[in-house]
Amino acid sequence: MSIESKGRKLYNVGLSYKKADVKTRGAFSITKENQVLLLREAKKFGVDGVFILSTCNRTEIMGFANHPFELISLLCKYSQGSVEEFVNVSNVYKGKDAIRHLFKIATGLDSQILGDYEIVGQLKESFQTAKDQNTLNAYLERLINLVLQASKKVKNSTKLSSGTTSVSYAAVQYIIEKVSDFESKNILVYGLGDIGKNTCKNLIQYTENDNVVLINRTESKAREFHKQHKEVRVETLETLNIEIEKADILIVSTGANVPTITTEHVAKDKELLILDLSMPENVDLAVGELAAVNLVNIDELSKITNKTIAEREKEIPKAEAIIEDHKSEFMEWLDHRKFTPAVNALKSSLMSIQNDAIDFQSKKTDGFNVAHAEVIASRMIQKITTQFVKHLKADDTSVDQSIDVISKMFDMEINK
Repeated sequence: MSIESKGRKLYNVGLSYKKADVKTRGAFSITKENQVLLLREAKKFGVDGVFILSTCNRTEIMGFANHPFELISLLCKYSQGSVEEFVNVSNVYKGKDAIRHLFKIATGLDSQILGDYEIVGQLKESFQTAKDQNTLNAYLERLINLVLQASKKVKNSTKLSSGTTSVSYAAVQYIIEKVSDFESKNILVYGLGDIGKNTCKNLIQYTENDNVVLINRTESKAREFHKQHKEVRVETLETLNIEIEKADILIVSTGANVPTITTEHVAKDKELLILDLSMPENVDLAVGELAAVNLVNIDELSKITNKTIAEREKEIPKAEAIIEDHKSEFMEWLDHRKFTPAVNALKSSLMSIQNDAIDFQSKKTDGFNVAHAEVIASRMIQKITTQFVKHLKADDTSVDQSIDVISKMFDMEINK
């Protein structure tokens, strides 16, 4: 059975860490502002039901379109990537495969670090943005609801996320493993998105370091964070160069579309470990060429969590079973939504035939038992409609063609 809305098929187009390196992913990332513009244009040109997910590890568009290229062209238009580049690193999923892909993302099975649930918050933001722009249809609303239910159940009833690990955790683990006397080093965190917040929390929890400084472009957000986390000292954006000069370790988690740390911020002879957790990369690659600087990006950090991942891999079958349950629930809902108008119309036509036949026979036959006839006819109608539903659900059935044939046979008006 194809999955359609208003004659358009469901697609997911995008790229991820699996085929695209950090530089390529950065080129195809879409800013918050451009996501809104993309959704508005998609709606204007008839793409039905669409949302965008753009994170450090993937950029994807999911929606109902006549052809996947409609979504691909939008993705390329509102990012810095080209169609030619996209073809070499992309994934295109259709129908049930697109649905399964979304479930795997939300449950952490498709994360660069298996079981990483930072993606769930990003998914919720993407869904909300689409909802605000009125680009979610009934199909995606239902799907998203079940996807988030599955994500919650996997997190609560399996150990897929056991043993803390995420990009922010990996950054702190890298410091612990690679930096001697890390407890006494001066650490500067620049940027307070979700990853920046989690990085600060992990630094507090795992390093016992009292020399952590936070700078954020919007100072009020940093001050608000400081109220709950007094261990972190907040400084203003104007002091960025001064704090970098003091720092032994710089963690960059800004969400800009261009580098926020350049060679102008770092002295040539300054010894500095820089962890760039941003996407696209927010540290100019020229900084990494400075002799005293060690620049590490997301792809490098993801390699240090192998032990935890081995334990998580044992939980994959449980997560897969949960996904299958929720995916089946969605497909059943989809069947019901698509079949119900046709089945109801058929039942109504058969009941009309039943009433006419019983009325005719009761006038023609003395002592005709109307009640008995109605019971028998009702059972027959139930059996016919049940067989019709089984036929529509069969994999080799052309649903639209079958409904069209039955509507012509019984002269049915189907309210879709």
